[in-house]
This record gives sequence, C-alpha cells and structure tokens, in this order.
Amino acid sequence: MTDSALININTATAEELDAVPALRGHGFEIVRYRGERGRFTDLRQLDEVPGLTGKADDGRAALTVGDA
Repeated sequence: MTDSALININTATAEELDAVPALRGHGFEIVRYRGERGRFTDLRQLDEVPGLTGKADDGRAALTVGDA
C-alpha cells in the first residue's frame, strides 16, 4: 500500500473512516474526538477514542496521521 492510498485520520470524513473494516461504525466518534482534542499525532491515540480501545489494531496498516 502506498502512502497515497493510506487514509489520513486527521482529514478523513466519518464515512471514509467507516470504510476501514477495523473502524467500521466508529467514524463519527473518531471525527468528534478529533474535533474536541485536535489532530492525532500517533495512531496509538485511536485507543483513546471511546469504544475503540484495541479495536483499531487491525486497521492501522491502512491509516496515517499525515504530517502531524
């Protein structure tokens, strides 16, 4: 997978995030968390999103935080 194919969790919409199987159903919460706390600087911060602890591990290969 190339960097251009990665989904940036700092710019993606809830729908784009829901398209990642490991994040399905959590896109809204990720976007809300990002709005309240600011940009993600590390993919491990997904564990801080309510209801997502440990669930995003399988999807991290498809994700990036961009130039955070």
